Amino acid sequence: MSTRSLAGRGAVTRRRFVAGTGLWGAALAASGRRAFACTPASGRPDPMPGTRFDLSIGPVPVNVTGARRRAVGVNGSTPAPILRWREGDTVELNVTNRLREPSSIHWHGIRTPADMDGVPGLSFGGIAPGETFTYRFRLRQSGTYWYHSHSGFQEQTGLYGGLIIDPKAGYAQRFDREYVMLLSDWTDVDPRDIVSNLKFQSDYYNFRQRTVGTFFRDAHRQGLGETIRDRLRWGAMNMAPTDILDVSGIIYTYLINGQSPAANWTGLFRPGERIRLRFINGSSMTLFDVRIPGLTMTVVQADGNDVEPVPVDEFRIGPAETYDVIVQPAADGPYTVFAQAEDRTGYARGTLATRPGLAGPVPPMDPRPLRTMTDMGMGAMTHGGMPKRDSPAAPGGGAAGMEGMAMDGMDMPGMAAAPPSPLSSSGTAPKPGVEVQSVAMMPIDRLAEPGAGLEHNGRRVLTYADLRATIPGVDPRPPSREITLHLTGNMERFIWGFDGKKFSEAEPIRLNLGERVRFVLINDTMMEHPIHLHGLWSELENGQGAYRPYKHTIIVKPGERLSYLVTADEPGLWAYHCHLLYHMEVGMFRTVVVS
Repeated sequence: MSTRSLAGRGAVTRRRFVAGTGLWGAALAASGRRAFACTPASGRPDPMPGTRFDLSIGPVPVNVTGARRRAVGVNGSTPAPILRWREGDTVELNVTNRLREPSSIHWHGIRTPADMDGVPGLSFGGIAPGETFTYRFRLRQSGTYWYHSHSGFQEQTGLYGGLIIDPKAGYAQRFDREYVMLLSDWTDVDPRDIVSNLKFQSDYYNFRQRTVGTFFRDAHRQGLGETIRDRLRWGAMNMAPTDILDVSGIIYTYLINGQSPAANWTGLFRPGERIRLRFINGSSMTLFDVRIPGLTMTVVQADGNDVEPVPVDEFRIGPAETYDVIVQPAADGPYTVFAQAEDRTGYARGTLATRPGLAGPVPPMDPRPLRTMTDMGMGAMTHGGMPKRDSPAAPGGGAAGMEGMAMDGMDMPGMAAAPPSPLSSSGTAPKPGVEVQSVAMMPIDRLAEPGAGLEHNGRRVLTYADLRATIPGVDPRPPSREITLHLTGNMERFIWGFDGKKFSEAEPIRLNLGERVRFVLINDTMMEHPIHLHGLWSELENGQGAYRPYKHTIIVKPGERLSYLVTADEPGLWAYHCHLLYHMEVGMFRTVVVS
């Protein structure tokens, strides 16, 4: 552990998560061509799309916490400039690397040829210092997306930006004005030190453990015997129910459009207007729970694809996901845009107001969630072992996950294995070991659950089961085979992977060009994992039949078993990984080969 890391930890502990000093660096336009689409800090997109862009990756001085630091940005700005494109156009982006290290840009969720995807060592060679790489591809989609570096930890240090593709046929939902709401997590600590600290001590950034005081409070509430049994169960698993996020508000400042809570990003409106808010989670390690007290948010798009409108009070957004919502304030407000981290150690906030200088009231954060037996993979014991819907991922509910799994000292009479799937299926259940801390004995379908800390809070919370596409999928064929993958890890050693193997140990996943495949994911860990498949669309099997929502990033809850369909319609080498940056960097990454 370095002395630099200890010094940084102490400094940010004193300031906590609410410090901050205003705006990021000003954007610099390159001559001759449109270099960017708007001033990023405003979050307000330029209405005129462009097709040719000059983008320069380089260092950017920032001051988020009261300390001067160097970020990585684009055209002198972090977050990077908002780019606006138009469906059907061919865009050309000349990206020059002004850093002293290789860099890259990945167009997250955009359907591109493999050599334009932007993953160094996989789809292209990266952009060396001083070199320019030209991305060129035709836009076959519309919606809200984002772009970010796929080189080292540059995403954590500021290389990310919003991206809008206007639909060729116009918008299905009318709106009067719009804002990009780019959520992120900033730290003054070197990301390499963060990983080192987590390797050294898994709860290094988690100071909110259960104590003797919480033991007595729990015993008073639920009884001494049950409290002791609960502690013993967690102790036998070498886990803690307080393990919500690896990296917390102890070193993170949470931002909206590059602005800290103290800076109070503000978007203006007139009462009665329909405002489209394009939420993008560009964070490295944080799941956010978003709400605007006093306003109903109507979800109209998920991961760039239109969905049937869903009115909600709150939604959870994982790293790399996007949601478009429409709000219509009837009164002057002001209204607070409140995005609290899942572990309740901090928040991002902004304001919707009728004039500059106003600040909406900041609500108190919700109580911190605690992991449960369901998160431990015992879901069938608390959910009755029955699937919630017609998802093929859970043909026998939680019992399907028992195959080949065992836990010493656990007796479950009456539990029977689910009938086998008629499809050929690859993948076997991993066995506990150094790289597999636990195995979910009874994973279940959790798509209708809002997520840890959001249950029974009195608010309407979006779930994956609510998402219904506005048009049926383009490929009506049933899948010809299944690929089952277990999300595995060892929190104590900070090891993450698929099927108990990190990237360097795993074989590629091979798909035949044109084939239809079902991916089945089982989360054997105690944390949510936002899983992202590059280059190919994932159709989440959430009980909506042919109107399955297309998603490029899917949160898999602890102890959950879910499935989605993929048509291998684009040849090449594609990245497949967890979008928690540090999980990906230490091994939760696979290659998908389509040929």
